[in-house]
Amino acid sequence: YAPKADAYLRRRWHEPHPPQQAEQLKAFAAYCRQQGMRFGVGLSPYQVFNDFDDKARQALLEKLAFFDSLGIGDLAILFDDMSSDLPDLAVRQAEIVHWVREHTAAGRLTICPSYYSDDPVLDRVFGARPRDYLESLGRLLDPSVGVFWTGEEVCSREISAGHLQRVSDQLGRKPVLWDNYPVNDGERMSSHLHLRGFTGRPSTIGEHLTAHAINPALQPVLTAIPALTLADSYRQGDRYQYMRSARDAAIRVLGPDLGRQIMDDVLTLQDAGLDPLRDEKKASLATIYGQYDHPGARELLAWLRGDYRVTDEVVQTQ
Repeated sequence: YAPKADAYLRRRWHEPHPPQQAEQLKAFAAYCRQQGMRFGVGLSPYQVFNDFDDKARQALLEKLAFFDSLGIGDLAILFDDMSSDLPDLAVRQAEIVHWVREHTAAGRLTICPSYYSDDPVLDRVFGARPRDYLESLGRLLDPSVGVFWTGEEVCSREISAGHLQRVSDQLGRKPVLWDNYPVNDGERMSSHLHLRGFTGRPSTIGEHLTAHAINPALQPVLTAIPALTLADSYRQGDRYQYMRSARDAAIRVLGPDLGRQIMDDVLTLQDAGLDPLRDEKKASLATIYGQYDHPGARELLAWLRGDYRVTDEVVQTQ
């Protein structure tokens, strides 16, 4: 659980969650355990590496105690998406992560580096990455700490075994792949429904990874369609066919009629997206999907209305 919209895990991380929200999180964690699932939280302690003083440590200690009360099994400390061009950045971040490790009951700890991809867009937005940042971070971090990595790009079109081997050599450990598909939470992406099956992730990359995590879309039911195809890809190996897998997954998630209808419309829903659709086309789609009494259809209708629209201004204030 690490949504950008939860300010108490990001810019307001040093403040406690409001009581109602805290109770909702406790209920969610309990529900996950009832389903036999691990529950984890991702904390972005905004700019804490600039001044990790006694006040910051106390605030962090209180936040970790709250996480322990939820019964988390996994904790991620996320240093992404904040200004980070400090020469001793790796040293500061490793110090914080090791301090966290001594004060959390979570069984698995993972860090997202400030520079979590080769993508030069990170340097343009957050400042030039320090020299040998990954090598230094990997050398300083305890071997038990996982490290997130998104690939050669923030949203990588392809992830190869050769690339992952190079990153493993730099970090001194296999990375945890943070796969930015089918995520659609930016201004441009929120106008598209990401429904197609995974491509560019051959099953052979598994031997170069500690784990493969996906960043889901804003639509919790519909995002299960591409998620299931990733499992198919690993299970089927060279026999994997991404279009067939997506159609099968859509039928599993949505039922045969709605599943086939959505996949028949994937060119419009994913490739074209909302912005170029004329009003009459939106009305036609609303009529078609309004016939289905299914949460996946309701997500699609909400998307058509623009309810999932995310602006860059909203993202930048999180």
